[in-house]
Amino acid sequence: MSTLTALAPAESAPPLLETTGEERVLVLDFGSQTAQLIARRVRDQNVFCQIVRHDLPADRIRELNPKGLILSGGPASVYAPGAPQPDPQVFDLGVPILGICYGMQVVARAHGGDVRAGNSREFGRTKLTVAAKDPFLAGLPEDFVVWMSHGDQAEALGENFTPLATTDTCPSAAVKHKTLPIYGLQFHPEVTHTEHGGKLLANFVKVICGCKGTWKINNLIDREIGAIRERVGTSRVICGLSGGVDSSVVAALLAKSIGTQLSCIFVDNGMLRKGEAAKVKERFGNHFKTDLHVVDAKDRFLNALDGVSDPQTKRKIIGREFIEVFKHEAKSIPNAHFLAQGTLYPDVIESGANPDGPAATIKFHHNVGGLPEELGFELIEPLRDLFKDEVRAMGGVLGLPEELIWRHPFPGPGLAVRCLGEITEERLDTLREADAIVIDELTKAGLYRKIQQAFAVLLPVRSVGVMGDDRTYEDTCAVRAVSTDDFMTADWYPMPYEVLGRISTRIINSVRGVNRVVYDVSSKPPATIEWE
Repeated sequence: MSTLTALAPAESAPPLLETTGEERVLVLDFGSQTAQLIARRVRDQNVFCQIVRHDLPADRIRELNPKGLILSGGPASVYAPGAPQPDPQVFDLGVPILGICYGMQVVARAHGGDVRAGNSREFGRTKLTVAAKDPFLAGLPEDFVVWMSHGDQAEALGENFTPLATTDTCPSAAVKHKTLPIYGLQFHPEVTHTEHGGKLLANFVKVICGCKGTWKINNLIDREIGAIRERVGTSRVICGLSGGVDSSVVAALLAKSIGTQLSCIFVDNGMLRKGEAAKVKERFGNHFKTDLHVVDAKDRFLNALDGVSDPQTKRKIIGREFIEVFKHEAKSIPNAHFLAQGTLYPDVIESGANPDGPAATIKFHHNVGGLPEELGFELIEPLRDLFKDEVRAMGGVLGLPEELIWRHPFPGPGLAVRCLGEITEERLDTLREADAIVIDELTKAGLYRKIQQAFAVLLPVRSVGVMGDDRTYEDTCAVRAVSTDDFMTADWYPMPYEVLGRISTRIINSVRGVNRVVYDVSSKPPATIEWE
């Protein structure tokens, strides 16, 4: 059983695209948290990769004509009653197959192997030793570090498989079928903790599957444009615009797809970054000539949040109020039947997309789970299967300015989830000024593009300080900066001391109400990037 528990079950996999002409690799999802990460790594090889149900019939797979299949990890034990299983005939398709963790155990058991609970669970980094030569391992060193996350393992491979690599506790860490193009890995090559994981997946896709790597982000844009036009027809689409990367890319994609049928609504909830509203008006109202509706709803949101400290309650209130404000403004837009959002896949994972699945809700995203059926719009979420780096690449192709494309992510609830504890206009103003200082100093130091997300957090923690000859008792400001490839995992950024010093000095000297600055040195996991 994999200990990377599922946050999106196979039943929630996106519908199949019917497009043809592209090399395609399918990921059979057994409920893995990292199934989309596998797909992303394959796309890095310029090969179109799509996630499908674990039990997709072999006949349907044959129709899709994939160059290879990857069986993902999953939370179950393969020998448990009711454990998810693929169509047995997938192993007769003659298509190269790679099983990862649970997927490897499925492969081994289907070919006579014995999978049992291991004597000890393996979780974390461990050294892998290559035991045999094979094209799958071409270009890899004899020893390297891999990421394990499992409790079960194949104790006996049977007569059909031979081991390719081992660890101290797992003699079958990598295996190969003796006569068929079927491989298995007990570790996770898709996570950044595994050294040379990208090379392993590249070998499977390019060497074993024979893919040439002809798929580009332009292909995805063309596909989405066609799909949007067909779905929308002559109706109008409303885009919830925040001014961030995701919603801006959605707006640009929709503008390219349907032109003047697009209207954008920007809701100023009073919890935006410094100068945010003015920038949105200038960029989209004046420069891009978008049909932009700006709604000043600061008082409404602050009144609804009065006295609220619980982070989940904050998110739900903001989501509820946003919907009501949005619905009211949308009434002024004729023939509007669709609502477009910049939902990304990490949002879907962390929200526990399927309430009937094994998902644990890490945090509530109002742009995923807060839209009630009575909203009256059909949702369009063209970025739902993409990671942040892919969205940025799409924005570049669509012609968005670099300054916007590389802007750090900003949560839908805004500063409300970075202002811990009770929200007041005064505390938001304090946080807004501190956050602007953080970004300004990182930009001056040439670090903004090297850090994937950075911001200030206002804590409901007061401490004693001294300013001049006076004693102070004021709030604490935390600074958070992380480096990450995909926002699924993240490491805290080793900020130069001199930069931290300038940030701290400026905040304490110029932001009223703050007399202490601390730096967050926790990674994701176990922490999340945002504090709430």
